[in-house]
Amino acid sequence: MQLKELLKILACPKCKGNLSLKKMFLLCKKCKLAYPIIDEVPDMLLEDAWSLERAKKENFEHKLKL
Repeated sequence: MQLKELLKILACPKCKGNLSLKKMFLLCKKCKLAYPIIDEVPDMLLEDAWSLERAKKENFEHKLKL
């Protein structure tokens, strides 16, 4: 099952809100959290979640490495 299909059934573990897919993260705009996707597997543990600001910075730095 692709991540886009999984978004129909996945929810933010903190607020149970909707998630969106952005590059290498699942984002919850309500909680302002980003859940990293590692080897095509979303890491949905709260203790592993990133702030949206950190995710934006990581995405920017990742683009610079390409």
